[in-house]
Amino acid sequence: MCNDPAKSRRTPIWRSIAADLRNSIAEGRYTPGDKLPTEAALAARFGVNRHTVRHALAQLTKEGLVRTRRGAGAFVAAQPTDYAIGKRVRFHENLLAAGRRPEKRILQIEVRAAAAGEAQALQIAEGAQVYAYHGLSLGDGLPISVFESVFPFERLPGLDVALQTHSGVTAALAEVGVTDYTRVSTRLTAVLAAPTHALHLHLREGDPLLKSTSVNADAALVPVEYGRTFFAGDRVTLTLDG
Repeated sequence: MCNDPAKSRRTPIWRSIAADLRNSIAEGRYTPGDKLPTEAALAARFGVNRHTVRHALAQLTKEGLVRTRRGAGAFVAAQPTDYAIGKRVRFHENLLAAGRRPEKRILQIEVRAAAAGEAQALQIAEGAQVYAYHGLSLGDGLPISVFESVFPFERLPGLDVALQTHSGVTAALAEVGVTDYTRVSTRLTAVLAAPTHALHLHLREGDPLLKSTSVNADAALVPVEYGRTFFAGDRVTLTLDG
């Protein structure tokens, strides 16, 4: 039994470490998606053992400020972005509505033959040429999703140049004559991150992803885009927009 009131009121070291890291996150020293120093580095910094550091990280994880990945370390948790799935799905509008800064990075734009499933979705002949647009979507600089959008080549001449010129698909399609388009189908499935997806999204292979497979069509309901998007499971909340 402790008879020293001062000792009984002493803050546990792990709570002090948690408070220090919490303040660092609040002040922007570590931002969403950033990896925190390793347990060993934090133990050296605070002069404690790794068990004490682990206790502090567990508290921050419980609060939702930190996420840990086995073998990868601890990361500042990103607040999930609300992402509406409805008749008009527009990446830039969705991110702006969620208070995030939207950005798209082109990974590759190529002309190739359509696979069977792509041809069926776009209502073109199997093997017909398509534009395949591979890209990365970000919010406030943090990767949210990696995607591949496929467009019919003959229906949309010049789209590859337009995609290189404009930051969004909507503006690129408008330049080649598609002034409006709507989502005609969406299929959502849970999958595990492949190595390439994990690399782009700063995840580990096998981490959970949400896969969206969709078809967009023009005003005459002629398909203009077949897309596959892989969302980082902890960075978006997909909502159905009626």
